[in-house]
Amino acid sequence: MKLIIRLAPEISVKSRPVRSRLISLLRQNIRNVLSRHGLEASVSAQWDKIEVSSAGNGTDLIGELGRIPGIHSFLEADEFPWGSLDDLYQGMAERFGHRLAGKTFAFRVKRRGVNSFTSLEAERELGGRLQENFPNAGVNLSHPDITVRVEVEPGRAFAIMETHLGLGGFPVGSQGEILCLISGGFDSAVAAFHALRRGCRVNFVFFSMGGVAHEIGVMEECHYLWERYASSHRVRFVTVPFEEAMGQILERVHHGVRGVVLKRLLVRVASMIGLRLRCEALVTGESLGQVSSQTLRNLSHIDSASELMVMRPLICLDKQQIVDEAVRLGTASFSERMPEYCGVVSDHPNVCPGRDFVETEEAKLDPDLVGRAVHAARALDIRETPAFVEGLKAEVETVSALHPGEVVIDVRVPDEESRDPLADPGHEILKIPFYRLGREFGKLRRDRVYALYCAQGVMSETMAMQLKGEGHHNIKVYRPAQD
Repeated sequence: MKLIIRLAPEISVKSRPVRSRLISLLRQNIRNVLSRHGLEASVSAQWDKIEVSSAGNGTDLIGELGRIPGIHSFLEADEFPWGSLDDLYQGMAERFGHRLAGKTFAFRVKRRGVNSFTSLEAERELGGRLQENFPNAGVNLSHPDITVRVEVEPGRAFAIMETHLGLGGFPVGSQGEILCLISGGFDSAVAAFHALRRGCRVNFVFFSMGGVAHEIGVMEECHYLWERYASSHRVRFVTVPFEEAMGQILERVHHGVRGVVLKRLLVRVASMIGLRLRCEALVTGESLGQVSSQTLRNLSHIDSASELMVMRPLICLDKQQIVDEAVRLGTASFSERMPEYCGVVSDHPNVCPGRDFVETEEAKLDPDLVGRAVHAARALDIRETPAFVEGLKAEVETVSALHPGEVVIDVRVPDEESRDPLADPGHEILKIPFYRLGREFGKLRRDRVYALYCAQGVMSETMAMQLKGEGHHNIKVYRPAQD
């Protein structure tokens, strides 16, 4: 199979040195992707195109090329030799003559090099001979049923059998390295795709506030994004334990600015990690006005906490537009089943707080909180995440009734727990919010069995998985039967 790759228009208009660099990088990216997926092919670059030749599975090859940034389109082509217009006619008649019955057609010729005829002359000559020698419904140059296309070079011609659209944009790696704050929701995954499509090498940073199940889901989503759209480059997945920070925000910060303070901490930690990884910017999935922390004023407060530029590819998109694109990209299925922690950052957020008030509330947190979070960060090569995920998964027993002597631990945040207290007169109930449970569980009696509870059952399961992964086996999840 022969495929002719057309460059994205933004590459074609660059200066000669820049264009040459981008073409060379795109060629290498194609080689890397095909090699990673076990597809053998030769890849050669010219000034205005890249040719890919393979004797392997054409469907797999087409699928991979359609997901490589920097490719505007690519053409399935049959190559044949030629020396005269008769040769061109014979080659095209063999490939297209039988397709013309009952259909209108147009003949298109694209030439390279010096020829004794113009493209228009060749189109008239060859199209006329096809019309005369094969059954058809006539020539229609405006809206034909079939377009017969041939590209001509000295000594060889390409009959264009099919056209496929690519992603466009720039080759991955051409615009520098960035760090994307990834949550597992619809927004951040779509933002990451837009950044890599524009040529950025996208690393991922995840702030763990919901335990192991959430981290597993985000890892799987990031690996999917990388595997499908950016596997030409190695990137890193960084996990930052952030339960302690969330706990301090919930306990110490005024409810009106908890969301803004949380986002400021996230970008401050991410920018410090990004600088260590030699990244040039951060990427987030924020969209203007979507939630209270994404008003113009609050976004300005958040930006001021970062040492790196903060890029927001989705800033002017509606939520439905983002969800629709997530469906198209294939990340929606991850986001729809992503576990969410039960803690609410704020019931009554302030959409336009003053900078002084935000900074005063933020100052109530431990001064070395950010440093501890950066120090605790764990980085993995994205290729290692599938094996790592398998190591994180653990079986957790879920019950609707408890045995005598078992202790219930209510992991909800205090505000939620006080609004709807858990009543279970037959068992002892401990109130330990999820963000403190990891630190305090080791202080509990080891000869007791503890059943974790939260309203939705997600956080309790998440924390149970985390504790079992740390070697605590006297754990189960409690989901009382509904009346």
